[in-house]
Amino acid sequence: MHVPDGFINAPVSAAAGVVAAGAVAVSLRGARRELGGTSRAGGHGGERTAPLAGLVAAFIFAVQMLNFPVAAGTSGHLLGGALAAILVGPYTGVLCIAVVLLMQGILFADGGLTALGVNITVMGVVTAVVAYALFRGLVLVLPRTRRSVTIASFVAALVSVPAAAAAFTLVYAIGGTTDVPIGKVLTAMVGVHTLIGIGEAVITMLTVGAVVAVRPDLVHGARGLTAPLKLRVDGELVDAVPATAAAPAPAGSPKKVWIGGLVTAFVLAGFVSFYASSNPDGLEKVAADKGIDRYVEEHAAAGSPLADYGVKDVEDARLSGGLAGVIGVGATLAVGTGAFWAVRRRRTTSAPPSAPSSESRTAESV
Repeated sequence: MHVPDGFINAPVSAAAGVVAAGAVAVSLRGARRELGGTSRAGGHGGERTAPLAGLVAAFIFAVQMLNFPVAAGTSGHLLGGALAAILVGPYTGVLCIAVVLLMQGILFADGGLTALGVNITVMGVVTAVVAYALFRGLVLVLPRTRRSVTIASFVAALVSVPAAAAAFTLVYAIGGTTDVPIGKVLTAMVGVHTLIGIGEAVITMLTVGAVVAVRPDLVHGARGLTAPLKLRVDGELVDAVPATAAAPAPAGSPKKVWIGGLVTAFVLAGFVSFYASSNPDGLEKVAADKGIDRYVEEHAAAGSPLADYGVKDVEDARLSGGLAGVIGVGATLAVGTGAFWAVRRRRTTSAPPSAPSSESRTAESV
């Protein structure tokens, strides 16, 4: 759903840029809490989230290269807002998508530069806000189990995609460069992106479920969930009697999860992406059918050595696309990790020293 230059007029594109900048500013403040760790996150959330946030951005970049067919002549790809919000928090999730879109626009000529504000607002802010609000609501009413987290992630991701399509239609109704009946655009956009949302939901559910199964403490939306201890009695597994004290979070660093995720991202971008669908995505298809793309402009970075996800002067298509994907994953990881560490460091250095707890004061008085 990367909006190119020329779909939206200059005044509305500028206004969307202001909205996106404001959302990023708000997300920076919120991400400092998510990345810095709070007592509500168990005291260790920031230490675990900060190294993973850059990986989440790189993973989303890789998966977005995997267009999957959804209808005759139409494909779709992951938007990633729901996945990022659930894994690392809604504020950090918005920043993850912003980093991905920035890298795609500058390096790969994917998504217009003048439309960057529109893309961040539609693909980042709307998806993360809608998905996380729905996810949290479902988690509150469903049993607090790991399975509930995966179910909630599926539903949240599914709804977030047509919500983003509706948001784009609203922006187009205000500042579209062609005179097209908005009702037809809305019907076409929401219809095809509901189908794309199913693919988004499956990818999000599988990814969240895989991480929750191994390290639920690394999933922002799953913190506080614990699985009952199982004991084998007479050949059957039964729930053990709950301990009086809460079980500690899994010990050790999340290095294995980080390495596994990074290797998966490189494999997806470097090898699997070659087999992605070449059909136009949902927005491109609707734009061509309805005439929205009448005034589309050539991308300012069309001459980039990595434009269109290929390395310039590399003749072999498989090698060219694979190298571009690997470079994109590495660049997104480096930029994202650096930015998130800077945000976390600012939170750590600017936070005032915490007041001693009542237990500490009591011990000191004794």
